[in-house]
Amino acid sequence: MRSRCHPVLATFLAALLVFAAGFGLAGAPSAAAAAATPVRIMPLGDSITGSPGCWRSLLWNQLQNAGYTDIDFVGTLNAQSCALAHDADNEGHGGFQATATADQNLLPGWLAATLPDIVVMHFGTNDVWSSIAPDTILAAYTKLVGQMRAGNPAMKVLVAQIIPINPSSCAECAARTVAFNQRIPAWAGGITTAQSPVTVVDQWTGFDTATDTYDGVHPNASGDAKMAARWYPALSALLTPGDPGDPGDPGSGGCSAAFRAVSVWQGGYQGEVTVTNSSSTAAISSWAVTLALPTGSRLTQVWNGTLTGTTVRNAGWNGTVTAGASTTFGFLASTPAAAGTPSVTATCSAS
Repeated sequence: MRSRCHPVLATFLAALLVFAAGFGLAGAPSAAAAAATPVRIMPLGDSITGSPGCWRSLLWNQLQNAGYTDIDFVGTLNAQSCALAHDADNEGHGGFQATATADQNLLPGWLAATLPDIVVMHFGTNDVWSSIAPDTILAAYTKLVGQMRAGNPAMKVLVAQIIPINPSSCAECAARTVAFNQRIPAWAGGITTAQSPVTVVDQWTGFDTATDTYDGVHPNASGDAKMAARWYPALSALLTPGDPGDPGDPGSGGCSAAFRAVSVWQGGYQGEVTVTNSSSTAAISSWAVTLALPTGSRLTQVWNGTLTGTTVRNAGWNGTVTAGASTTFGFLASTPAAAGTPSVTATCSAS
C-alpha cells in the first residue's frame, strides 16, 4: 500500500530543505564555501634556479611577508637546502640547456604534473656558455612559451635577462651574455599577447660576478638577494595580497608591461611599452610603469603618458583599460652606449 504524506508535513519538509540549502547544509557545498585554488608559480631554469637557487627562498618570504599568501610554488623538483624555510618546489635542472629542453620536449610533462598559472624563467646560461647562437636560444624560448600556452592559454610568463657570467674557463661568456640579453626585449615584445603576457625582468643590470657569485656563474647570498629583489615587483604585479585564484581575478588591479625597441641609433633609441590589463573580467582605472634603463640612459621625451623620474603614469584619457585589453606609450631616450638593442625592463602596477 502506498503511503501518503500529510499536506502540512510536506510543506514543513519543503521549507526545511530550502532553509538547509540556503546555509549549505544540503547537497554540494556552495562555490563561495569551496576552497579556493592558490596561484601556482613555476620557477623554471637550470642550476641558477634549482641548485640550490636560494633566491627562490628569499622571493617566497618577501611575497609572504607582503601578504601574498595564496600562492604555491610548483615543480617536479624539491630540494630544501637554503637557510630560509620556503616552498621549494621548482623546475631548476642543473646543467640543462633551454635549447635541449625544447628539442627534447621535456617541458610539457613538467607542466602537466604541476599546472602552473605563472612561469618565472631564468634559462639559457648553459646555452650561452656552449656558444649557442642567440637566435637558436630564442627559437627555443618561443617553443617553450608555445608549450606553456598549449596547456594554459592564459599563462603569465616572466623571462629574465640572465645574470652575467664570467667563468674562468670561458673568456667569451661575458660578452656572449650581453649579446643574448640585448635580444630578449624585442623577442618578448613580438610574442607577448593580452591573454598571455610575456614580461622581461632585467637580472643583468647591477649584478657583479666578482661580488655576487661564488664561481663567476652561480649567485652567492648577495646575488640571491639581488635576483629576488628583481623578480619581486614583476611577480607581485600579477598577484593580489590574500586573494587566491587566477591572477587575473576581478579586483586584482594587475597589469603587465612589455617593452620593445622601435628604433636604435648611436647615442639614443625610441621605445614603446605595451600596458596590458592582466584581469580576465575587471577593468583598471589607472596604471604606472617603472622603467629600469641601461646604465647612463636617460628619458628625454614621453608621449601617451606622464613622466616622473623613470616612472610613466597614464595620461588623463588612457588610464582605464578594460579586462584583457592593452594601451601603449612611447618614449625617446639618450644613452652613452654604442648603438644596439637597449636592455629595458618595464614593471607595471595598476588600480
